[in-house]
Amino acid sequence: MSARIARAHIESAGHTCELRDASEFQSSAEVAELVTQKPPFEGALAIHLFKAGRLLLDIQVPFGVIFGGTDINEDVKVEQKRVVMEQVLLKARFAVAFTDKLKEEAEIFLLSQSSKVYVQPQGVKTEATENFCWSEFLKSSGVCREDVGEMRVFLLVCGLRKVKDPLYLVEVFSEWHRDNPMNVLVIVGPKIDPVLTEEVEAVAKRTAGVFLAQERSQKELHAAMKRCFALVNSSVSEGMSAAILEAMDLGVPVVARDIPGNAALVQHEVNGLLYSSPQEFVHQSQRLLSDGELRERVVRNGKLYVEERHGLTRERKTYQRLVETLHRA
Repeated sequence: MSARIARAHIESAGHTCELRDASEFQSSAEVAELVTQKPPFEGALAIHLFKAGRLLLDIQVPFGVIFGGTDINEDVKVEQKRVVMEQVLLKARFAVAFTDKLKEEAEIFLLSQSSKVYVQPQGVKTEATENFCWSEFLKSSGVCREDVGEMRVFLLVCGLRKVKDPLYLVEVFSEWHRDNPMNVLVIVGPKIDPVLTEEVEAVAKRTAGVFLAQERSQKELHAAMKRCFALVNSSVSEGMSAAILEAMDLGVPVVARDIPGNAALVQHEVNGLLYSSPQEFVHQSQRLLSDGELRERVVRNGKLYVEERHGLTRERKTYQRLVETLHRA
């Protein structure tokens, strides 16, 4: 869930919401000082139990937390982080998990009261910019061909950090590209991990058929997704991939790595395709290329899935109801 959507839900109920990035603060004391300024804050909401939640431990106003995914799937494996997250969860008035599986994992690894953790799938809203130029997007990414309309662009949308494993498919995709030059992989997303970003940039420069695009606005990204052949996910761990849900909503087929977070969204051959190795990724992608009926089916069912389970209205009501609990004594 994006912080912008959370803020929109909260403000639509008449509240004022100030959005801050956890990276702005060095300690929980700084956040404690922030919430006591005039006018004082009445409550707080953190997205990610460790990165943001730990900063709320010293505040004197009630707060809630939203699991990010990597906090429950990865950070709990580090005892020092797990202990901190346990403290955050015990002090929080409520917590939100995107899936039943994520809630179950939290209950296994953390001392959580089950009644405190609510399950609310992410809501989805897509909006593509109207004046988006596909050929210019590809050209600026390094794809220099005249026949861009005939190309099959596989778009890997992810922040450049280890958990997203952006280089997982690079070698096998490049081999596939050599046999089928019209198939290319374009990676796009924010540069979060500087060391990994440098590696991805270097690999993209020297690897045939693999390109790295500059980070784009959300509307531009949705426009690019609409034009691509398929949306790719190669993450090691996911809470609930917004990119997968957005692709489904935009009518784009999804080819996702078979991990618990993705398998909770993608039913293989029904509303998308799953793969468990780079070689299987190529196999599933080839099926998508050759089987028009399969492609139509996963696109149709993906769109229906999002409409039925990931609407913004239900999500908005849930967060408005939970935020109201922060006002109670």
